[in-house]
Amino acid sequence: MSSPAVIAANAALASIDLSGYDPVQSKLMDERCILVDEDDNALGAVDKKTCHLMENINKGLLHRAFSAFVFRPSDGKLLLQKRAPEKITFPNMWTNTCCSHPLDDFEAEKIEKDQLGVRVAASRKLEHELGIPQSQTPVDDFQYLTRIHYLAPSNGMWGEHEVDYILFITADVTVVPNENEICDYKYVEKAELQAMFEDPDNSFTPWFKLIARDFLFGWWDELVARRGADGKVAAKSLAGIVDGSKVVKMV
Repeated sequence: MSSPAVIAANAALASIDLSGYDPVQSKLMDERCILVDEDDNALGAVDKKTCHLMENINKGLLHRAFSAFVFRPSDGKLLLQKRAPEKITFPNMWTNTCCSHPLDDFEAEKIEKDQLGVRVAASRKLEHELGIPQSQTPVDDFQYLTRIHYLAPSNGMWGEHEVDYILFITADVTVVPNENEICDYKYVEKAELQAMFEDPDNSFTPWFKLIARDFLFGWWDELVARRGADGKVAAKSLAGIVDGSKVVKMV
C-alpha cells in the first residue's frame, strides 16, 4: 500500500494567489522543494508554495528540509535569528540559525550521499539570510546529526511537513542580515535560550521547539564538554553521538 506522502505526491494539489504577500517572499515560493516519502526517499519536486499549503499537507505532502545551528568556537554560544515580518510562514518567530530547503533547482543540492545536498543548501542559505560568506561555512565543516519528520501548522492556511536534517557547525562568522529574511539575531548560551523559552513574550518556530525539547540541549552539553585542548568547541567532535541513519518521527 502506498504511503500518504506517495499518494499526495501524485495527487492534484491546491495552489493560491500570492499577490497580497511581500513580493520578494512571494517570488521565493516559486523555488522547487524535493518531495520525499516518510523514509526520505525522493519522489520528485514541486514549488515551495504548494508544499506549504495546509490543504496539501493534510493530504500527506512531505518535503526535505534542513535546520542549521551555528555555534561560536570560542564560547560555544548558539547564533539565533528572528524571522522577518515579511515571511509568509512563521513570521516574527525566533528560531535556530537557519532553516530552509535543499532545492530541486540545483543539482548539487539533490546529492544524497553523505548529506551533501543539504550541506550545500545550508551554506547557500546562511549567506542568503544572514549574509555569512560561504567561505566561512565550508560544506565539509557541517556535522550531520539526524533527521526528524514533523508536521506543524502556521496560521491555518500555511504550515510545514518536513523531513528535516539537523546540522551543526562551529565557525566564526560575519553576519550582515538580509532584512527581508530576519529582523533580529543574537548569540545565546544554553541558560539564556532556556530563559527565552520561558518568556511568554517570545514566539518560536515549532521545529526549533521540537529539536530543543528532544535533542538540542543534550547535544549542546556534549559539544561544550568535548572542548579541544585549545579551549574551543568543534561540531565534528559530535560525530557518532547519534544514529542518523533513520528518520525520527515526531508527528
